[in-house]
Amino acid sequence: MSAIRIAPRSGTAFELRKGEVLKVIDPEGVQVSDLLAFALDDTGEVISNGRTFDYEETIKLSMGNQLWSNRSNVMLSIIEDTAGCHDFLLTPCSEATFRHFYPEHPVHRGCFGNLAKALAKYGVSEDAIPTAFNLFMNVPVDAKSGRLSVEPPSSKPGDFIRMRAEMDMVIGLTACSAYASNGGSFKPIDYIIEG
Repeated sequence: MSAIRIAPRSGTAFELRKGEVLKVIDPEGVQVSDLLAFALDDTGEVISNGRTFDYEETIKLSMGNQLWSNRSNVMLSIIEDTAGCHDFLLTPCSEATFRHFYPEHPVHRGCFGNLAKALAKYGVSEDAIPTAFNLFMNVPVDAKSGRLSVEPPSSKPGDFIRMRAEMDMVIGLTACSAYASNGGSFKPIDYIIEG
């Protein structure tokens, strides 16, 4: 089964059916992919970091954890994870993010804009885009101060995460556009839908 490539600094959206497995691959290493999930029959049901942290009782999500919706339903189960480092705290980067953090660089629509464009065909508006599950993103949290930092991903070429769909859904997926998230470089992301 050949992988589908998401070009650097772009995104896509597609349907994932219950029981199918989504494999997201970092083919070159040190790249981030923002993932969103919406219930196919009602896009008002959406992946939720708050519900996931609550029910999984951790912010470090990896193999054996599940990703929950805003309606307390399991959307995805993580069944394999070679990277072991992901973020579910930070929102997708946007034009505003670039103006705030990267004033010396040209403004880019970022993952937020890429997701909004890709998901529009499913009736998802910009205001309905939640915090993404940021695959391979490295966001350490200082235990004492609670301060966040964005460090280069620790993912190596070929690292991947496999997630089983627990409902029919729409997935939004990107190859991230923010400088800090990717160690200053922009690379592709690959994915495979396994039946």
